[in-house]
Amino acid sequence: MKVTLGLNAAFHDSAAVLLVDGEPVAAAEEERFTRIKHAKRPLPFSTWELPFHAIDWCLKEAGLTMAEVDHVGYSFDPQRFLAGREDLLLPGGSHIALPLQPSAARDPRAQRWDSPWDPLFLASIVNAPRQLADGAPHHLRRRLLVGERRRWQWHFVGHHLSHQASAFLAAPFERCAVLTLDGRGERATTAYGVYREQRYLPLGEVEMPHSLGLLYEQVTRQLGFLHSSDEYKVMALAALGEPRWAESLAEQLRLTGAGRYEIAELDLDALVGPSRPPGVELEQRHFDLAASLQQLLETRVLELAGWLREVSGEPLLAMAGGVALNCVMNARLRDEGPFEQVWVQPAAGDAGTALGAALWVDARERLPAPERLDSNGGGQRLAPRRWTMRHAYLGPQWPDEEVEALLRWARLGYERLADDVALAERTAALLADNAIVGWFQGRMEWGPRALGARSILASPIDPAMQQRLNELKDREDFRPVAPAVGAEDFADWFEPAGANGGSSPYMLFTYRCKAERRARIPSACHSDGSARVQTVHADSNPSLHALLQAFGRRTGVPVLVNTSFNVRGEPIVCSPKDALDAFFSTPLDALVIGRFLLRKSP
Repeated sequence: MKVTLGLNAAFHDSAAVLLVDGEPVAAAEEERFTRIKHAKRPLPFSTWELPFHAIDWCLKEAGLTMAEVDHVGYSFDPQRFLAGREDLLLPGGSHIALPLQPSAARDPRAQRWDSPWDPLFLASIVNAPRQLADGAPHHLRRRLLVGERRRWQWHFVGHHLSHQASAFLAAPFERCAVLTLDGRGERATTAYGVYREQRYLPLGEVEMPHSLGLLYEQVTRQLGFLHSSDEYKVMALAALGEPRWAESLAEQLRLTGAGRYEIAELDLDALVGPSRPPGVELEQRHFDLAASLQQLLETRVLELAGWLREVSGEPLLAMAGGVALNCVMNARLRDEGPFEQVWVQPAAGDAGTALGAALWVDARERLPAPERLDSNGGGQRLAPRRWTMRHAYLGPQWPDEEVEALLRWARLGYERLADDVALAERTAALLADNAIVGWFQGRMEWGPRALGARSILASPIDPAMQQRLNELKDREDFRPVAPAVGAEDFADWFEPAGANGGSSPYMLFTYRCKAERRARIPSACHSDGSARVQTVHADSNPSLHALLQAFGRRTGVPVLVNTSFNVRGEPIVCSPKDALDAFFSTPLDALVIGRFLLRKSP
């Protein structure tokens, strides 16, 4: 048995993934345990923090301890970060220079995108192996402290290589082109590659400061939202605006050939007016800026994809990176792009690099040592894949016995449902009566989307339901909610598009609601008639699939609104206690947690 632990911790969305003989047995984000959204802000002062709670849970799920781990992959390579930045080191190369007030005076040798805190950032990453060995919190040390028993080998894996591996080593493709887009890694912001015949060949990359992800972050800040967190709000806002500044923005973002692009420094104040203070009412110019940015992003990514299709020669595409969470862009790439099929890693953001680092290390280490050096045919050779991603339910779960014990301890009234049929029928009846239901079933989702394991569910039939849900979650009025539909019913309600057809299990593409159906599900559609659809399959999520069928029999509408089970500013609920906290602190009408139903008095 070979055990590989993958870690992401350098920036944000800290996460851990555990592979046993090449197959993920557990994957979780640190935020789900600490209840701090994104685990931490992407600041140099927080780089040292490893996802110890997620690591502990992964090991517990597998029945292992840290002493039994063979390899650790960390999704950042300090040597790549240091390339060209040797000024961060003092003579001899073993010490860093860090002034007492790094931000008080700027080093004239530094590039405009470099941070005066980079030495601290670099030192934290270099010392990550030592932090893992003996830095765990006291209450987690039983499983994590290894002392002299340490046997694992540490591997720094490039940030974008980790993104790329999370796509091509998980996608349902034997061969494919690979595209990753995010804010930044060590230096890269966009990366291209190709995977075929068990080899990975990089095809090029774009480096700082030219970054589609950082451009999106800049506009996010301009619109008064939190960067590296609220970019999805800008995507939703775009549907309400006109892209009147798209041409002006395009002049600042030009393609330079071979998949590369350059972005000039932008003065958004001069272009669209002063930035919006957080919480201030949105104006039409804000909608138009979001629409302009979104159109530019889609146009440029289509152009980059055209180059990648030509140079790779592959008809299938696997994607990852935080920008790949932009489901509107993904849909346009699916419909108008040069690839026959597009697959996106459900944990496309930085959390997914933990999976990519683990898969990459495992695929390399399972090769005999001489074969790792074999570069005949181009690229790096990898061992045969042992796993393909069929679903995203890789997180924590709780047996009914533990849930019931908690309910009794808390002296809560509840109803125990007899079986799966009763579970579906009783919940469907509540939803048909316009109740809003917290839904807590099975293993938690991997990635940022609630996919029917930790969801808030509601009927899409009432036009007021979207407003009710946004009020319940204390969200902005313009925010849409997404429909979940059984895979077999998708084509009756939404327009199939591209070779992907009606397969969207990870809620990463938008579709058009059929015109004749839109009036029946007004709360499931965005203002432009689009919907970020989740197709639900009986084999991967039988409880949600059965609920959709039961709701359909009652109402004639086999569609439910699905939004994440959380309150504003907090991560998706993970434990039964988290679910109870959210239930009793919001206007939720009912909670279905395992086989147990809790209801509030009217």
